[in-house]
Amino acid sequence: MTSSMLSVPQARLQALLAGYQREVRRRRWQSLLVLAILAILVAIAGRFGEVDLANLVDNISNFTSYFGRIMPRLTVAHFGANVADWYWNITGWLKLLLDTVLIAYLATLIGACAAFAMAFLAAANLASSRWLRWCIKRVFEFCRTVPDLVFALMFVSAFGLGPLAGVLAIAIHTFGTLGKLFTEAIENIDMKPVEGVHSTGGRFIETVRFGALPQVMSSFASYALLRFEINVRSGSVVGMVGAGGIGQDLFVAIRKFYYTDVSAILLMIIVCVAIMDLVTERIRHRLSGQDKVR
Repeated sequence: MTSSMLSVPQARLQALLAGYQREVRRRRWQSLLVLAILAILVAIAGRFGEVDLANLVDNISNFTSYFGRIMPRLTVAHFGANVADWYWNITGWLKLLLDTVLIAYLATLIGACAAFAMAFLAAANLASSRWLRWCIKRVFEFCRTVPDLVFALMFVSAFGLGPLAGVLAIAIHTFGTLGKLFTEAIENIDMKPVEGVHSTGGRFIETVRFGALPQVMSSFASYALLRFEINVRSGSVVGMVGAGGIGQDLFVAIRKFYYTDVSAILLMIIVCVAIMDLVTERIRHRLSGQDKVR
């Protein structure tokens, strides 16, 4: 009787082990199938995209040598004079870099405010009109799908060279991107506070103000700060088409082969973006409560 009692758990254990091994084999074959499909898609994309690996290998030295050409010659004996010669236009570049940051700031503020106003009307759990939600989401898609560089070219043609084109281009792209992020954040809220406000006879504005907004405000601020970091980089790019900021001087230096000017401007942009990343990261962590967790 004892042996029969022991044999039942052992048989069950063997059955569980066999089922586990079958599941492992199934998962392994699924992973291999996904990797094979991914490899085929990469090969097809490379074929139709005319990716020439031989050309890449043959000319990679031209790419690396460019960095050697843009680096200044710094010596210990004349380090101060070399740096002064390298950053001969430091005052003008700092002004343009400040313009780039201000373009990104103003564009982020405009885009975030517009996305904030429209996101609640696009959220499926708050807005009652299906057609209104559909139209607003399509507007978000259009604004974030068209590259900000294309918008910048259009606005430069319409309003001429200057920061106005850059602000409008980045603001529209920010509006589309933050609109999607804000809408998704709203659609993931707890609906009990919203239902409570609505059950007391609250209108749409009160429902948003007291039921939804307190749950998403920190997420909205975090998304906006993250977008501000991205827009500082974008401000340097749109400047290359005449939309203001330091990108225009960088483009001129590249076209005219002012090698040391290229490295000087790039280093300033990198340092500026790194500082902005650190500052906004600390603010995002404080808003999300991660500092308290640490």
